[in-house]
Amino acid sequence: MTISIITSTYNSAATLKDTIESVLSQTWTDIDYIIVDGGSTDETLQIIKQNESRFHGKMRWISEPDEGIYDAMNKGIAMACGDAIGILNSDDVLFDNRVIERVAKAFENPETDCVFGDLLYVSRTDLNKIVRIWKGSPYEKGCFSKGWHPAHPTFYVRKEHFGRLGGYDTSLDISADFEFMLRYLEVHQLRSAYLPYFMVKMRTGGVSNGSVKGILTGNQNIVKAFRKHGIPVSRFYMPIRITRKACDVIVSKIKLLRQKN
Repeated sequence: MTISIITSTYNSAATLKDTIESVLSQTWTDIDYIIVDGGSTDETLQIIKQNESRFHGKMRWISEPDEGIYDAMNKGIAMACGDAIGILNSDDVLFDNRVIERVAKAFENPETDCVFGDLLYVSRTDLNKIVRIWKGSPYEKGCFSKGWHPAHPTFYVRKEHFGRLGGYDTSLDISADFEFMLRYLEVHQLRSAYLPYFMVKMRTGGVSNGSVKGILTGNQNIVKAFRKHGIPVSRFYMPIRITRKACDVIVSKIKLLRQKN
């Protein structure tokens, strides 16, 4: 079982080393690692070249202008040769050295089409400083409309489904990842497996959650995603989503305080 991991980069020199190291640390060595760079002008390419030989032929990369992060992800999907594909952003890291091993073993079940798990939000400057805990749960039909969805950086899908169901909708500047998971799980009902483990440490301050404008645009695109697939959106959806996220933050804070004490 080969797992393809796609990392899109653009001027990511400050964080890319951590991402690469987390991939290299994996106990599961049958990994196809792909870096899609958007034409970086900092030291990103230098870092890629310095680490290429450490993958012993299992890393490939390109550097060329793109139309944004989702276009880069689609390029990576087209390049992937693994049995399953996942996305690891250039400022995120795999939680521990057994993440991909657990993913690969989950796919040993032929009835599993996609896999996802838990995620930690961490400080941009300290990967060990936890800001928020994203605790997932098994998928249930209709739960997207209730404010639930998997943590996208933990979402892995069998390659065979991309040709049939497509990649990321680049017309959605933000939240194309939400539409992608909505399409695969809710619309086409792929069979999923929830792994009750932390899979990724995600630095805070991404495009969709780093500013008020980003949050508003992301929410608007989520509504567009529902409408694209003819799924009714309740007027209570956004309040439910916001409340759910607020509860997650509160629970995370309580857990972190208990750990400190």
